[in-house]
Amino acid sequence: MENALAHAAARLSTRTTGALAWGWQGRTIGSRTEGGHWLRVHCGEAAKTPVVRKEGIALAEERVSDKVPRPHLHDLYRWDGGEYVFEAELTDYVAQPVISPEAPDLTKDPGLPDSWWATLRESLDALSTAEPPRETIRQTWADRAFPEFLGIAAPAITHRVTGHADLQWANLTHEPLVILDWERWGAVPFGYDPAMLYVNSLRVPAVADRVRTEFAHVLDTPAGRIGELIALAEMLQAVGRGWYVELAPLLSRRAEELTGARPPAMTPTEPSA
Repeated sequence: MENALAHAAARLSTRTTGALAWGWQGRTIGSRTEGGHWLRVHCGEAAKTPVVRKEGIALAEERVSDKVPRPHLHDLYRWDGGEYVFEAELTDYVAQPVISPEAPDLTKDPGLPDSWWATLRESLDALSTAEPPRETIRQTWADRAFPEFLGIAAPAITHRVTGHADLQWANLTHEPLVILDWERWGAVPFGYDPAMLYVNSLRVPAVADRVRTEFAHVLDTPAGRIGELIALAEMLQAVGRGWYVELAPLLSRRAEELTGARPPAMTPTEPSA
């Protein structure tokens, strides 16, 4: 990955100048570069990576309003490495730190001001009007996941909006807010984005309550309840893979509150390296 980062910097006529930052399971690597930019390289299995990407940050640059604070894309480079495909993105450098750099879920109150929450609401509203590149969270997944992880049949997903699809605390910065990581954005179930932020806040009740207050007009609706159940099912699926050990009982308790059914017991497996 370090060689890939150096290769991408050379092809994009820049030079890395900062410390290396590693992403999920070592599949991404990034560094600040000269000229005030950020270079990020992602590695994916060639067999699972489309030949032409019609999603992600490049399409966000075309379709998402500038009212949504995010790093803008300056250049893109992709190459075939045999078994793997590498994609490099040269974007704005974001100076303010992310709220939870170690994990997606929150462990302490970051003390965010009212202006931060207002910007988040306005950003999701602006994002909802963009033409989505794809459908995220398919009905077929819900039909399989709900019985396994929530112990109930899946409802029909009938209401979707354009959303970020990975709205958690590792992808949000302190004020001024910037929303990071646009790989997954698309048409999401209504309420899914704020619900994902909510369930990743359950270990900090004051912040979880604030999320529910800010997005009550979404979460406290029948469609928003389905979005929250989908977020819970996805998180409990991750629990079954060995993630979110301390958050797991809170996720199960919240799921039972919503459904009246206790989620099936799971024996977590170790997360893959």
